[in-house]
Amino acid sequence: MPSARTLALTALVASGVASAADPRPLYAPAPSVTQKNPTATATKQPSLMDFVAEAHRDTVGGVVRAATLSAKSTEEEFVAHPAVYDWLLDHPDRTSLGWQRMKVPCVDIVDRGKGQFTWADETGSELHWQTVGDIPNGRIWYATGKVKPAALLPMIPVKAVAVLQAPRSAPNKDGYCTFKPVVNVYLQCDSRLANAALRIAGPSAPKMAEEGAGQLLYFFSGVAKHLEKHPDQVETMLAPKPTATKKK
Repeated sequence: MPSARTLALTALVASGVASAADPRPLYAPAPSVTQKNPTATATKQPSLMDFVAEAHRDTVGGVVRAATLSAKSTEEEFVAHPAVYDWLLDHPDRTSLGWQRMKVPCVDIVDRGKGQFTWADETGSELHWQTVGDIPNGRIWYATGKVKPAALLPMIPVKAVAVLQAPRSAPNKDGYCTFKPVVNVYLQCDSRLANAALRIAGPSAPKMAEEGAGQLLYFFSGVAKHLEKHPDQVETMLAPKPTATKKK
C-alpha cells in the first residue's frame, strides 16, 4: 500500500545517484497548421515554469534545476471517471481515507486549508505540500519537510517538486475515460546526509526511487479504479472523517 513516507524515503536514499537536468517542455508539439506566412515564428512549446504560480516559480525552479535526484514513473492504463480522479488529486486527505475505508492501512493526511496538506509520523518525519500549478489534466506540487530514513540517521531536510500528468481518452457514453498517468519527481536534500542513507540502501536505491514515484501514482489511481467498479460507494468512500463527539 502506498504512503507519503514511502515516497519520501525511497526518493531520499537514491539522492546522489542521479541528477536532474533543466525541465524539458511538458507537452508534445501541437499538430502543425499551414501558415499563411511561411516565415512566421512557430508557437513556443510550453514549459514547466509556464504553469507554476508566479509566487512559487523561483522556489520550484530552484529545486528542479538543482535537484539531487529525479525519478520518473508511468502507470498502466486504467478506466475511471474524470471528475472523481481529478477530485482525488485535489483532496489527498480524502484519498487516504478512501484507502482506510477499503480496510487498507494508510497514513493520515491533514487538510490545512487553501490547498495545503501535512503528513507526519511517530519518528518525527513531517511533510507539508501544496498545489503550485495546474496543468492540463494534471497538477504540480511543491513539498518541504524533514524525514528520518533510518533509526540511526538524523532528520534530513528535504524539498521536492512532483509533476503529475494524467492524459486521458475522450469520455465514453457513461462519462468514463481511459487514463495513463506519468509523474516526474525532483528532490533536493543535504547531500552528506543523503549519502549516508544511500549507503544503507545499497545498489537498490535507484529502483527504490522509481518505485516510490510509482506509489504516488497508485495512491490516487487505486481509489479511482475501485470507485469505477463500485460507483455507488463514491459518497461514502470520499466523505469527510466523522467529527469525534465528546462524551457527556
